[in-house]
Amino acid sequence: MSMQPPNLLLALSDGPRALADVAVLQMAAPLLCRLKPTKRQQSVMVIPGFLGDDRGNGPLIRFLRRLGYTASGWGQGRNLGTQSFDEDKLREAMDPLIEAGNGKVTLIGHSLGGIYAREMARGEPDRIAQVITLGSPFGQGRENASHANRLYQRLNPQPDERRTDDSLAIPPPVPTTAIYTRADGVVNWRTSLQTGNHPHVHNVEVLGSHIGLNLNAAVWYWVAKKLSEQKH
Repeated sequence: MSMQPPNLLLALSDGPRALADVAVLQMAAPLLCRLKPTKRQQSVMVIPGFLGDDRGNGPLIRFLRRLGYTASGWGQGRNLGTQSFDEDKLREAMDPLIEAGNGKVTLIGHSLGGIYAREMARGEPDRIAQVITLGSPFGQGRENASHANRLYQRLNPQPDERRTDDSLAIPPPVPTTAIYTRADGVVNWRTSLQTGNHPHVHNVEVLGSHIGLNLNAAVWYWVAKKLSEQKH
């Protein structure tokens, strides 16, 4: 299946639109902070997208902590691709969160970080409560459907043979929510959409940019909602 990246207008406007997402979030933050705090022991790890780091996810992590969750970033610096991070270290970083969360942790991944989250859940479903992806291009045709692909290939010249394009599209065996925007200027939004009839798999559409999905008021609402609905 061949897909094209977003059109040039969406691509060029994604950064400026991300600033608008932040402005809307600042106005909505007082209302979002009124959401009912959790009374259960639940843990969350937020994994950054390509070229992102924990500082960029800091506002979302602090929001989750305010709601009562044990939340942290992935602790591996800037996400430069699959060949620049250590899967074992990511697993080790999850251990204290799993202990604090009664044996499980929720993984939230922005873009490429969501692909990592899905693959971690695929390999260790007993340790993952649920996965929430934000504009993650895991669907078929993803290889040629992103404006970031050329830079990604330059930083990761060796092919990753662990997962094929088709296998990445298969949902992991845990509750999985894919949040996406049709105005995505970086990846073709169709590659961020889960397909098939799976009772534990959901798609949620929001308005906004790709870059700003981790700072999007609607995303924060849906993340809080999905965490509050989580079953143990």
